[in-house]
Amino acid sequence: MKLSLGFSTCPNDTFIFDALVHHKIDTEGLEFDVVLADVEELNNNAFAGNIDITKLSYHAFAHIANHYKLLTSGSALGYKNGPLLISKRKIYPDEVHDAKVAIPGKYTTANLLFSIVFPEVKEKKEYLFSDIEAAVLDGEADAGVIIHENRFTYKERGLKKIIDLGEEWEEKTKSPIPLGGIVIHRKFDTETQQKVNRVLRKSIEFAFENPASSYQYVKSYAQELNDDVIKKHIDLYVSNFTLDLGDKGEKAVKTLFEKAKNEGIIDSVPKDIFVH
Repeated sequence: MKLSLGFSTCPNDTFIFDALVHHKIDTEGLEFDVVLADVEELNNNAFAGNIDITKLSYHAFAHIANHYKLLTSGSALGYKNGPLLISKRKIYPDEVHDAKVAIPGKYTTANLLFSIVFPEVKEKKEYLFSDIEAAVLDGEADAGVIIHENRFTYKERGLKKIIDLGEEWEEKTKSPIPLGGIVIHRKFDTETQQKVNRVLRKSIEFAFENPASSYQYVKSYAQELNDDVIKKHIDLYVSNFTLDLGDKGEKAVKTLFEKAKNEGIIDSVPKDIFVH
């Protein structure tokens, strides 16, 4: 069986999918047509329903959970790894409501977390995540919500942190931060869904056991080519929750959706959102 598979070029994704894509593990008869794209493009592909398996922001997943289910392997979820709100000049959190803010996509979890913390902000503009630092430096935006490698580079460019949205989330919920996960279309039967879950878990296990094996693949797509930054990125976004969400991870996802629903950002999601 051949399935379409979408994930981003970020080091955490190329790291966990390398063994699967390059047949370093037994894929149990599954083959994959790979689509590499920015997270917001992946979100849009899923909204269109034209991809079988894909990396998806948890925010986007909440809007299409009737059509996709979440694999328990593959998530970017953990502690101290949330998006940051940054600026060029000093801005205090109580001044953010009047700011023009650059976001990495309407349906990113970064924007969802930002909207939960700062629901009154009206001026938001979408940018490719890697262009947000430049937008703030050039004065196109007063502040920006940064994700991925930019967590490690914004200080070097003279930018300042206004607030760590992840820390704010953890303080309020005592839960890890659900950023993105891997989903599969509900059109597939339970056996196929579970097989994909198993194969992805095997790919992640291989990556953990052979971290150098994916080096060339990760490096070829990374936005930031510094080896130290790439390693920090993987260490930050790939955790035991990536191997398996477990009860704690699943609870964190449900908590995110409950808070977003209470803020009127999303509607209710189905109860059966996980592949088990």
